[in-house]
Amino acid sequence: MQKILSAMRRAIQDYKMIADGDRIFVGLSGGKDSTLLLCALAAYQRFSPEKFTLEAVTVDMGLTKDNAVPFSALTEKCNELGVAHHIVKTDIAEIIFDARKESNPCSLCAKMRRGALNGKINELGGGKLALGHNADDVAETMLLSLIYEGRFSCFSPTAYMSNSGVSLIRPLIYIEEGDIKSAVDRLDLPVVDNPCPMNHTSKREYAKDLIKHICKDVPFAKDRILGAIYHPERNNLWQPLPTSLE
Repeated sequence: MQKILSAMRRAIQDYKMIADGDRIFVGLSGGKDSTLLLCALAAYQRFSPEKFTLEAVTVDMGLTKDNAVPFSALTEKCNELGVAHHIVKTDIAEIIFDARKESNPCSLCAKMRRGALNGKINELGGGKLALGHNADDVAETMLLSLIYEGRFSCFSPTAYMSNSGVSLIRPLIYIEEGDIKSAVDRLDLPVVDNPCPMNHTSKREYAKDLIKHICKDVPFAKDRILGAIYHPERNNLWQPLPTSLE
């Protein structure tokens, strides 16, 4: 956990993610990233120079009984940490898979889940939303943007969502997925299996596999991708010359 806390603290300080008096809600999906984020923030809370409160919000997507997610283990962990756990009931799964029958539902699903999280945070009086995106997510998002959108872009470490008034932070952006898996195993943290029908078949999974394939030939490739994002001053992209006034 010490390695996780060190990298997380650096990200928090580099991007000023937490201010004194903040009320932080972890978007707790039950996956390894969000579960570790909750535990890491609870540990960081004990020595953080900024005093903040911590809560967790889980979106129940309304999956069928056979695919329902057991949230009891998450609630038990929250109780152990002394963190309030809020569960938001939704019909997101029915809308996406039954009503709309989306063939590429990931983007819409993410927006709807984010809307449910923001709505609950505002209902509870407002605060910051902490998400568990890690360093691998950073590299994969940049690659997806380049391939499918034709631009060098990635999500921001922090953001203010003006439509909801909720600020967003991503404290795990310096931590690689392998380190998160190791920490979760060592700490024996509860992880809920993802029941989504699109799990392991999305474009993000393609980007993950592509980076793994590249790293077989160029072992340091992912580090270089991350370095280009973490250090934008290294970028050397074209800029058109100004139009002559003559």
